Amino acid sequence: MQNNKKNACSLILLISLFLLQGCSTNQNPEEVNDYPDMTKLLQGDSVVSRFQEPDTQNSTVLESAIELSGKYASLSDEASLMRQQNQDLIGQNTRLKEQITNFERQLQQTQKELKEANEILIEMRVELNNWKTDVLGFRNEMRNAETAQLEALLKILQVLGGETKTETAQRQTTTNSTFASLNPSG
Repeated sequence: MQNNKKNACSLILLISLFLLQGCSTNQNPEEVNDYPDMTKLLQGDSVVSRFQEPDTQNSTVLESAIELSGKYASLSDEASLMRQQNQDLIGQNTRLKEQITNFERQLQQTQKELKEANEILIEMRVELNNWKTDVLGFRNEMRNAETAQLEALLKILQVLGGETKTETAQRQTTTNSTFASLNPSG
């Protein structure tokens, strides 16, 4: 019984709210219609063309379904082809990355070997320059030694009784030593 009273009260309250709301609205229809007609906007050419078929033939639902299934089949074939191309490109990308790592390793090894070869070449050049200075430095000493040998041979020839022209030999040795002092690189 109490539930019935509560339901009746709430029903009366709701009805009175609806009635009051209806009374508060504007009764003048010209003032209410300030907004442009939405149906005219929605029926414009651009909106209507979105929802119409592009072809002008009256096609049945079955023909439309067949056409859409054909499009779906071609698109699914294209998608599978693109997936395969993507897989191929991923495989090629991994192969190229492996090649890059191998090439980088080889490049590091080559740079290391080149550095070692340059160091050896520098050492050899230093040793060659040292050898040249040693050889060129002892050139005068070698000439002096050869001159001493020639003088010794002249003395031996004189002891054995041979005639020698010492003035000519002395002039030649003097000329050779003068030439050697004028030309240190020869």
